[in-house]
Parts: sequence; structure tokens; C-alpha cells
Amino acid sequence: MPIRPVRSTVVVTLAIACLVAPTTPATAASHGHRFTPGAPGAGDPYFPQEGNGGYDVAHYDLSLDYTPASNALVATARIKARATQDLSRLDLDLKQLTVNSVQVDGRDARFTRKGQELVVTPRAGLRKDTRFTVTVAYAGTPKSVRRPDLGEFGWIRTPDGAYVVSEPDGASTWFPSNDHPTDKATYTYRVTVPKGTQVLSNGEPGGEWTRGGRSTFVWNERSPMASYLAMLAIGKFTVRKGRTEGGIPVITAVAPNRADELKTIHEGTIKAIDWEEKVFGRYPFASTGGIRVGVDVAFSLETQSRPIYGYRPDTPTIVHELAHQWFGDSVSVRRWKDIWLNEGFATYAEWLWDEQHGGPSAKQTFDNLYGKTEDWPYYNELWRDREAGDPGTDELFTLTPYWRGGMTLQALRDRVGDRAFFALLKAWTSAHRDGNVTTEQFIDLAERISHKRLDGLFDAWLYTKDKPTTW
Repeated sequence: MPIRPVRSTVVVTLAIACLVAPTTPATAASHGHRFTPGAPGAGDPYFPQEGNGGYDVAHYDLSLDYTPASNALVATARIKARATQDLSRLDLDLKQLTVNSVQVDGRDARFTRKGQELVVTPRAGLRKDTRFTVTVAYAGTPKSVRRPDLGEFGWIRTPDGAYVVSEPDGASTWFPSNDHPTDKATYTYRVTVPKGTQVLSNGEPGGEWTRGGRSTFVWNERSPMASYLAMLAIGKFTVRKGRTEGGIPVITAVAPNRADELKTIHEGTIKAIDWEEKVFGRYPFASTGGIRVGVDVAFSLETQSRPIYGYRPDTPTIVHELAHQWFGDSVSVRRWKDIWLNEGFATYAEWLWDEQHGGPSAKQTFDNLYGKTEDWPYYNELWRDREAGDPGTDELFTLTPYWRGGMTLQALRDRVGDRAFFALLKAWTSAHRDGNVTTEQFIDLAERISHKRLDGLFDAWLYTKDKPTTW
């Protein structure tokens, strides 16, 4: 996500696996098994209610029926998984909408609502390693949410439909989920809309048909994906298809009132992906592209395989969002505090693009930022107010993790040299493909590849608020 200066009834079937050991007392016992509740959070200090313990979703199969005129949503979803503890009950994140019924493996289950938590109690405890399915029937009109550093996100209505951008915690505004990056899953979407309306999403198209005046579109994302990257774009679009030099399918779409942006986004995507594969390693997903919606918002988002652009994207924005396919989407943070691993790397990708395409070198960009004086309007934000490695919940998408994160990488490059630095980028994306990471893991890999002690450098650039003078 790049920053801009001051810038009816749904049925969801969740087949849920992999459960995390809880800390609450046992609530049931059967044949020697002590069944206990899954935790109502994933343990992230920035978002203590997001995500849940006791399970790990493997696949969301979401069938959504949406009517743009009324903003009414109707859907069915299936998700496959495995229990990691003897589980007596589990939570799902769902911030809005009305739940009508819940089933576990086809049998009615008790449920309650507590804030954003949908608490589900099956008829019998679920033993560790058991695969099971939860079905939630719910209804309502999804609404967007707001953050001070982002503005509006989540389910956003447009004149002819809607689109979804969910970072950091907006997925639970439109489907029951384990809404934290550590619980990646694959996705199938079956979205039904009035005839003449189109649907685009993550992954690859799986077919479409029209019956009774309504059209259904199927999309499949077969690579593991964090819930905040789940995306829909509903409305009227002009679609262009192609391939990168390396043969990756490209699907680009723009709203009719943004038709003049189609060529730039489509061709810019191809150029950026071809270049980024050379720098970061093999592209991690089966297709790529971009979607330009018909309304302007303050940010764009690296929704997996196919970013959504909330404003006219220039080349740096396209490079930034597509760099996130490696840094953030494929290699995802384990804790939100490590957001610089997403945004600092995508920002540095912009600087590298400039360096290799006739612009200033990344070192010159670094020097320019480092040389700013206190009368620069963003001086305090960059150097005094927060740490890049732990910016705070309300500062995730401010300049610090972006620009200071990028500067951290340039400082590292200066220390270890180009050969080790660029080897590190490819090793990082390869070793942690489809996984979750921490800053500590990156530092460890950087030290092993460079054969240098680097803790002082990272302490100076990530974990102090003042401008570093030595590192």
C-alpha cells in the first residue's frame, strides 16, 4: 500500500483446520480428551481481537449474491482445515452483519455474538487434527470502516457496485474469518450480481454464466493468502488480457470513467513484473494485473495477484504495489509491528526502479532524505515521533515504516555490498515463500549471507526515534 502525503442473507461455510492451544480452562471431556475453547485473538498486540486461536483456516469458499442498488449481500462459503487442539468452541471475526444460523459439519451449532467475535460451540468437541466444516448463514448490508492514517477501507460502494480493500482488519466486515495474516488460506469466490455487472477478484477466473437475469462469476486464488488481501471489484469494467515476458498471465481492468488509464496500468504492470522477477526472484503467483476502480480514495492496495488502485497510478505506484506481491503477500508479516518488512521493501523497490531506469540512485534518494532539516514538514514523522520497526497501531501506514524502512535497506546495502544485498533479497523471498516472517528472521538471514554482525545497524534504523548518526 503506497501512501500519499496527507494523503438479504449470506451463508458462509467455513471448513476450518489447524487450531492453536488455548489458555482457558477445560470445558468438556470425552474419552480422555480435555476440550478447551480456542482463544478469541491471535495474540497480536496491535490488534488483540483480530484472528483467533484454536484453528487455522485452510480454504474459504465464498458464494456471494450481491445487489448493488440495495447493497444487499447473499452468499455461501466453504473452508477446509485441521484442528490443532482438542477444541470445545471457536471464534470467528465478524464485525457487522446479522448471523442467522451456524452449523459445524452439517449439524446445527450454538452461537453467540460478542463485539466482533462470533463464538461457535459445536454439539461435540473437535479432536486435535480433525478436519471440520463450519457453515454460517448471515445477512445485511456491508459497510466501510475508517482509520485516521488510511481513511475509508473495507467494503466501499461505487455508483455501479462495490469494491473491497481490507488492510489491516477489514476482511471481517464482509465475511466471517480468522482475520490475521498468520492464518493464510486459499480462496474460491462465486459472486452473483445483476446481469450486465462484472466481478473481478484475486487469482484466476473459473467461469461465468447467466440465469434468470443474474450473472455468476467464479475466481480461484490457489496460493495461500492473508485475509486482508481478499478482494472483490464489482461493477462495469473494461478488461485487457496479456502476458509478461516470462509468460505470466496478466488481467487488467478499469472502470469506464478511467478508460484512459488502461494502457498505462496494463503495460506498466508487464514492465514492472519482468523487472522485479530479475531483482526479487520468481514471481510467486499464477497471474498478475491490476484494477482501477471508478472512485478515488486515498490509497491503493496490493491485493494478492491483482492490486486495486484507488487513484491514477504512476510508475512508482505500480512498481510499489507489485513489489508487495513478493514482500507482504507471498512473504507476510507474523506481527503487524513488522510492517516495514512490507512497506520498506516496496518503497525501496521504487528507489531501485529509478536507479536502474535513468533516475537517481537509491543512495542519492537516501542521501536526500537523510539531509532534510527540521523545517521539512515530515521531519518529526520520519525522525522523532516513532520507530520504523514498531510504529504503533495508529501509525502503520505513515512515512516511518515506508521511508525509514527503505533507508534501512540502503544502509544495509552500503554495509554488506551489492553482491550480498541482492542475494539476500532473492534468498528471503525464496526461503519464506507463502509463509510468515519477523524482523529477527530477516536480520539473521542478512548476517548469515553477509558474514557480518548487523544488530547495531538495525537497532539504529528500526528501533530508535532519532536520526541515526552511526550504524
